[in-house]
Amino acid sequence: MSKVEKVIKTTQNHYLNMYDLETLNKNGHQGLYHVASRARDVAELKLNTHVNKPDGVIIYALYGEKRDRVVLIRQYRFSIGDYIYEFPAGLVDEGEDYHQAGIRELKEETGLAFHPLEVDEMYSRPFFTTIGMTDESCAAVYGTANGKLSKDGLEDGEEIEVVLADRTEIRRILKEENVSLVCAYMMMHFLHEDPAEPFGFLNLKER
Repeated sequence: MSKVEKVIKTTQNHYLNMYDLETLNKNGHQGLYHVASRARDVAELKLNTHVNKPDGVIIYALYGEKRDRVVLIRQYRFSIGDYIYEFPAGLVDEGEDYHQAGIRELKEETGLAFHPLEVDEMYSRPFFTTIGMTDESCAAVYGTANGKLSKDGLEDGEEIEVVLADRTEIRRILKEENVSLVCAYMMMHFLHEDPAEPFGFLNLKER
């Protein structure tokens, strides 16, 4: 089995750092692998802890009494030099569970109030995002949102437009726009879900 022989932290940033992994593959060949991580030091990397603690939360919120619109954000991302459609999301703060993080992040990014649903753990436990590049994992929270849109909670560096997308707009976005993969899959799912049971794929208990 392949293994990591040594890990070296190469940056000193607040939210994201780079690590060089000196590796040995299954054939005995040495290599160098680069990993981005939210971990603050080598000891906190998931390859050392083997604990999948969520770094962030992704928020799947349906808006309105009919729950017929999905809360999306259209955000400028430096990595592509363009705007992309995503779900509201953010980091989980120390001492915060991901439901609390979802409520806080939706309020900050959109001004809306989020009402999370309690679902089976297999839907809400953290999953890895882009495992070839990072050990980051995120938990998904599901629920409804109401209230008025506001930009008051945005940070100075955030360039975000909130979109309350109905099924017609979702079809257009999928055909024409940059979309994150997780967001695209859930939008496709929403298109074909029974409008009377928009959370039918979850085992629901009201929180």
